[in-house]
Amino acid sequence: MQEIDTLTETLFADTPKGLLYHYTTLSGLLGIVRSRTLWASDIRYMNDSAELKHSADLIRQEVQARITRGRCKADLLGQFTDWISHRITNGHMLFGASFRSHGNLLSQWRGYSAHGKGVSLGFSADYILQCAHKQQLQIGKCIYEPARQRRLIRQVIDAVEAQVEKHIACSTSPQHLTAIYQGVFENLEIDLLRIAAVIKHPSFREEKEWRIVSPVFTDCSNTPVLFREANAMLVPYMEFDLQLEAGYPLQLDHLYLGPTPNINISMNSLEMFLGQNGIVPSRGIDYCRIPYRQA
Repeated sequence: MQEIDTLTETLFADTPKGLLYHYTTLSGLLGIVRSRTLWASDIRYMNDSAELKHSADLIRQEVQARITRGRCKADLLGQFTDWISHRITNGHMLFGASFRSHGNLLSQWRGYSAHGKGVSLGFSADYILQCAHKQQLQIGKCIYEPARQRRLIRQVIDAVEAQVEKHIACSTSPQHLTAIYQGVFENLEIDLLRIAAVIKHPSFREEKEWRIVSPVFTDCSNTPVLFREANAMLVPYMEFDLQLEAGYPLQLDHLYLGPTPNINISMNSLEMFLGQNGIVPSRGIDYCRIPYRQA
């Protein structure tokens, strides 16, 4: 059986090529260029926050299937699903920043250009990788295929069962068993969170997302966490530095302007702003060519 830490490392072994795009608003563009950073949000608070719930649902489905077949420790897996449900909102922290292989997606413009204020920033994949490695972050390719997701979850639960077996003596009291279960769950939590960070619902497959992820933080007091206002809550985030060397402008290779009723003057002001900050995208600035529709 493949160890769960080896499984996790395999998920982050792929290397992106070409350009990686980050969709944002015009306000976001101003902040990114001036600070030379991206906001990497706690994945529990990201826009498509149902991601962790999707992973938890897959675990529950696999557990129920095993219990139905009667070839598992029902008590162990029942406690595991309860523990997962609690840790989704109360567990360790992992921060992520999203990039797409495609910089001109209608679904993304709908999210960022409701008022004609969206842009898509194209960076060299190699540049993003260098920035990530400098900060001890990893990049993973998101997984959308249901069959592969189910296979991953089966491997995770296999690992849970195998680890418990290693710790169980021939005669173990129910109280001792619960302590063993909880210890195993806690030991696997970091890898579980990293796996869940790259499992996305199949409905998002067109995004072809690559995700920069931080190390897992177990202690909030020792985490470089900041907070921003969002919809009815504060969102924890950390900064992803986009500079390889201090003092240099942002290395932006390409930019798409999202749907807008003011194409020509918007393109002009974008070029002026980037030039003012020493940024001349090597592949230029393009309009998305998607008709603007007034909300």
